[in-house]
Order: sequence, then C-alpha cells, then structure tokens
Amino acid sequence: MSDYGHELLFGTFLTPTAEDPDHVVALAELTEAAGLDLTTFQDHPYNADFLDTWTLLSWVAARTERLRISGNVLSLPLRPPAVLARAAASLDRLSHGRFELGLGAGAFWDGIEGMGARRLTAGQGVEALREAIDVLRGVWDADAPGPLRRDGTYYPIPGMRRGPAPAHDIDIWLGAYQPKMLALTGQKANGWLPTLEYLRSPDRVTANRLIDEAAVEAGRDPREIRRLLNLFTVDVSSRSRGFLQGPAEQWVEQLLPLVLDEGFSTFLIGRDDPRLIQTLGQEIAPALREAVARERAGTASGTGPTPAVAARSERHPGLDYDALPASLTTGAVEPGHPEYEGVRHTYSWQGSPALVIRPQTAAEVVDAVSYARTQDVPLSVRSGGHGISGRSTNDGGIVIDMSRMNRVEVLDRATRRIRLEPGARWGEVAQALAPYGLAMSSGDYGDVGVGGLATTGGVGYLARRHGLTIDHVVAAEIVTADGRLLRVDDEHHPDLFWAVRGAGGNFGVVTALELEAYDVDKVVYAHLVADATDTAQMLHRWGRLVEDAPRDLTSFLSLFPGRRGNPPMAQVTLVYAGDDVEAAQSALSPFLEIGPILDQQAQLVPYPATVVPPGNDHRGQGLRDTRSGLLHHVTPEAADLMEDMIRSGDVMIMQLRSVGAAVNDVARDATAYPHREQNFSVLAATVPDRRPQLDKLWAELYAHLDGMYLSFESDTDPARLLDAWPEPTLSRLRAIKAAYDPDNVFNRNFPISPATPG
Repeated sequence: MSDYGHELLFGTFLTPTAEDPDHVVALAELTEAAGLDLTTFQDHPYNADFLDTWTLLSWVAARTERLRISGNVLSLPLRPPAVLARAAASLDRLSHGRFELGLGAGAFWDGIEGMGARRLTAGQGVEALREAIDVLRGVWDADAPGPLRRDGTYYPIPGMRRGPAPAHDIDIWLGAYQPKMLALTGQKANGWLPTLEYLRSPDRVTANRLIDEAAVEAGRDPREIRRLLNLFTVDVSSRSRGFLQGPAEQWVEQLLPLVLDEGFSTFLIGRDDPRLIQTLGQEIAPALREAVARERAGTASGTGPTPAVAARSERHPGLDYDALPASLTTGAVEPGHPEYEGVRHTYSWQGSPALVIRPQTAAEVVDAVSYARTQDVPLSVRSGGHGISGRSTNDGGIVIDMSRMNRVEVLDRATRRIRLEPGARWGEVAQALAPYGLAMSSGDYGDVGVGGLATTGGVGYLARRHGLTIDHVVAAEIVTADGRLLRVDDEHHPDLFWAVRGAGGNFGVVTALELEAYDVDKVVYAHLVADATDTAQMLHRWGRLVEDAPRDLTSFLSLFPGRRGNPPMAQVTLVYAGDDVEAAQSALSPFLEIGPILDQQAQLVPYPATVVPPGNDHRGQGLRDTRSGLLHHVTPEAADLMEDMIRSGDVMIMQLRSVGAAVNDVARDATAYPHREQNFSVLAATVPDRRPQLDKLWAELYAHLDGMYLSFESDTDPARLLDAWPEPTLSRLRAIKAAYDPDNVFNRNFPISPATPG
C-alpha cells in the first residue's frame, strides 16, 4: 500500500487552441466555478495552432480568484531556467501564490530544433533538467548571500542577482516516464506528473518505487513528492463503457485504488468538456474525498501507529505524543508529516508547532483541550489562519486547528438564524447564505475564518448598515479550560456569553456560533484608485464624506507608499448595502472628488462577490508587524501624521475602515467590545526590519487614537490591554477569566490575567 497521505486535488488539462481563445479561458473559469483546484495547459511553442502557454497562464490567473495554474508540462529547452525562474516568481506573486511549475526535459525535438534550440539526447535532456532545477531554486532563494553562480554544461550562470522570491514555495512537478527521469523526480522534484495513457514501461508501481528509492538515497522522505495523473480517455455516462467511462460512482470506485494503493493524489482530466468538468467538481471530487477520508480513518483505527502520528522525524521533548487521545490521532500532524507544511504557518506568520490537532467534533475539541492542559508547551487555536496578529500558530507548541469543523447551516429562514462552525471561511459562508437571500457582514477577505473574527469584532463591508459581526451572535458553544462544553447565551452563562463577543479567544475554544443574519441580496460594489500625492487632504476629505454618507454605505481605504518616483496611491472600496442603484449613485458620487481618480469601477453584484475566498496557502507571506487603533474622526492633524507615515518609506500599507453608524447603535457595555463612539479603524503594517521606525511613527499618531481593534495588532505588550478593553470592561473580563480559566490556559489572545481573590 502506497498512500502518501496528500490532500486530494482535482483539475483540468485544457487544450490551448488559438482558434477559439475565449473558449479555453471560459473552460478555465468553469474549472474554478466547479470547485476544482487546478487548471493546466500543454506547452508546445512550435505548434502555431496553440496559444503561447505562458501568456495563457498569465491571462487565466488574472481572470480567476483561487484557481492554481501550471504548465503540463513546460518545454525547458525553449524556456531557459534563469528567465523562467523570474517569470515564475513574478506570476506567483501576481497571482498571490497560485502558480506551480510543471516541467519537462523536452519532446518533439524537430519542432524544438526548428525554433533554434539545441537538440539533446535523452540522457542530455535529463542532465539539463537537473541543472535547470538548481538554477530555478537558486534564483528563488532571494535571501541567499551573494549572486547566483553555477558551473553547468547546459545552463552555466556566471553571476546573476537572485530574486524575486515567489509568493509561496513553488512546486516543481516533472513529467517523467523513464528510469533516469523518475530518479531525478525522487532526488529533486516536488511532484511526478505523468499521463495515464502514456505509462507503459516502467509501469506505475515500478515508477513509484524508483521515485521512492531515489528520494531515500538523496536523504528525502518519499512522502514529500506528490503524485499527479493526467487522464484523457475518460467520460461520464449513465452506464459503464470502460475504465473511468461511466457514472460518477464508478469513477470513485476506480480512482480509490489509485489513491490508496498507488499514491496518486491529484487528478487532471484532459477533455475540454464542460459537463465533465462540472461533474468532476460537483460529484466525483467530493465523493472521492469522502471515500478516501473514510478509508484513511479506518486504516488509522488499527492497532499500529496511524500514518498521521507515524511520521516522527523531529519530536519536541516537552510533549508526550503517546498520551494523545485515540480520538485525535487520525487528524494529528507533526513535523515530518506530508501535510505539516500546509498547517504550520498562518497567512502572516511562520510557525513550527510540535503538534497540530485537527478535531472534527466538539467532543474531539474537549479531548484536545484536556490533552493540551497536561503538556508544558504553548497552546494556540486556529480557525481560518488568516489572523494578522499571529496568535494562531507557535514554535514548539500545540495548535488546535479548527479547519475541519466548517459547517454552515440555516437553522430557520423565518427568523434568519444560522449556525456556523469556526473553521468555515467567510467567503464560503456568504456563498452558502446567498440562496436564502441572507448575508452576514464579515471583514473584507473571503479566506478569513469564522472563529477569530466572530469572537473579536467583525468590521465588514456592511458594518455601517448592520453593525459588527459579534452584534448578531445570539448563542455560542464553547469548550472551556476545564474541558466542559457549554452553550452560552443570554440565559445560560450570560457572563461568558458577554465575554465571548469581543474577547472570546481568552475564554475557550468556540465550536459553533448561532447568529441572526439579515436580508441582503445584491449590493453596489465600487472600487476607486486615486493619486494620493496630497495624502492628508485626501484622507480628511474621505473621512468627512464617510461620516456624512448614509449608513447604507461602508468604505475601506488602503494607502500605499510611492515607489520609483511615483506618488502614494490610495485604493478605496465602497459598498452600498442594497440594490437601489440610484440611491447608491447618489451616495457614491461625492467620493469621486477625494483626489485625482486613476481608475473607477462600480457594479451591482450579489454580496458573495465582494468576499470571494481565494483559497490561498498560508506560508507566512503577509506583513507580520502591524499596529492598530481607532479614531473618532479623521482630523487634519491625524491626516497629517498618517501622510508622514506613508511618505516615510517605513510603512508598507495603511488601512482605514469605516465603523460608526450601526456599530455605534449598540451600548458600550452590551458586549466585550466597548468601542461604540469611534468612526474609523486604522491599521499600519511593515516588515520586521522597519518595525522600530513604525513604532516611532505610530507613537506620534497614538495621541489621536482612542482604542484598538484587537485582531489587527501584533504587539501584545500588556500595556496595550487598556486600549483593547478600557475600564470597566477589563476588570469585568478579569473576573470572568478567574471563573472560567483561572490557570490562564488560553493566554495567546492578548493575555487577560485572571482577577485575584479578595
């Protein structure tokens, strides 16, 4: 049995025909709409009937939001690796980490030679590819000292500047069939990408063995290498006509052994058939994932060590791994596990936890908390992992990852009551509620998890019309430090229910939330790009317009420093909470006067279109040093200081988000979020080596601030507690902390010390 334990991925292998370019792009967009993960394109630059694959990849990346893209496979002889490395990193950065590199040694040599490239033998092609992989990774290693220099027979590099680094660690997948290429795959690649119909000699089992043996000889774990498979001779029909030619349930039955017995975890269909693409995404992929999960769980329930806990390359001495409850072993991930890289980091922070626990039920959360209490290591809780503050990962500790608890339910449409589990993403919530004509304001980024935002505040695109997310929470289910699962609301543990809404991370692990959604169908969504040369005047004008606008209008402003002689730039998002286009135009039009407008767009869209989840991998790629504050008004004095900050070159981005209106309709003491008089949330972010300069600049703005939005602040200095929870809120929270978490088990979320007796 050779199940390498990888997450299953599904996608398409599309024909890049030049005759109808819109058709191939539409199929790529359909791939994303069908819920698939990846689209790929063959690369034959000598074929004049095909679009250039790199241009097509770039175009599709711009037309999609979360879809991964790759060549299948790129022709190395016509794409020199030094240039390819920079192109790949650029496309990866532009697509926010969605590019992977499928690469081949070369085929169809008459065509390659006809375009001016050198013809190579099969053996030479393998060695050229080996050199190319080293060049690619050398260019991407932007932090390595000195320029990249490499001796090489095929791709010598006398000396070139490294970089740029890609947005994520790009996988290199090799199209390999013969023993030397398979060995190279094991030695250096991240994945093996063959086509099923071309696998003749060696066969699939032998090929996997050769890859594994080469990986071990190179000091690598074979589980690091993903096995992908192109499928061409496939069809979906009501009756069986052969292998992968029949109903969806037949596909699941026939693909299952490829996963469990041969280790394949990515399936790409090579037919430009819209119906097949939709069926793969909507029926086959979910059913196969469920079947694989069931089989893996069954394997893990035996007497021997589970695959999740057997990969023990580097164990933390302060953790008793053997004491982990049996209920948690299937979802546990530790260093050395194939899925570790996908769960160790958050969006903005890199981490190296000793153990990641992924419960699927509230009972398993109880087990996880009880186990964590017995271990002398840090404990973090993660819902979506996007949190800017960095509190949902750690080094050497335990992370309780709630991503598998992600259900979204409409309990009662008449009362608009919904139930959300903390691992759901807000973009997914929006999509699930839309068929009911419901919505819930929830930040501005669809990948954010429910749990963190809905226990801290929730400043979203509908905030001025409908308030904070926490203002709509009517009940919560929470596992407390002593291992109790409690339902809290106005009648049951009302003190804890009050604390959960604004400081929930300090009191336990929330396993579900019930909220009252509101009736929202379409909204008017507008985006402006403005020249911010006169930064202070623009900020002051924008702030005044927001406060004067009807409460149906919410606006966020992002400010970026000027680069290479260009002035600072502002991006303004405006959302009108309704489909009255005339009223929206009246509310939006004044914002065209904030400064020179470089670009403007406005459209009537379903609310989910404003928070589409991109599905980004989390690799610590965001800005990790942030400062947060609240403003009553964007005064000229505050605007001048913010202009100084963005012109300093030491602040990478500033964001202002409008609150006020409905947010301030709620009484100050109604929840543990007491900031009910301010009109704006302010964030400034930078890179670690410029944090001292950020702190100096922020200190000058601090006198104009009143309060802080907790999730946007990475400085956990206890002196800032009163910014987050001014008295009497803090004293009330400390008393509740003493009742429910006297040992301060949950101490990562701006630690609130329990009140002392007496």
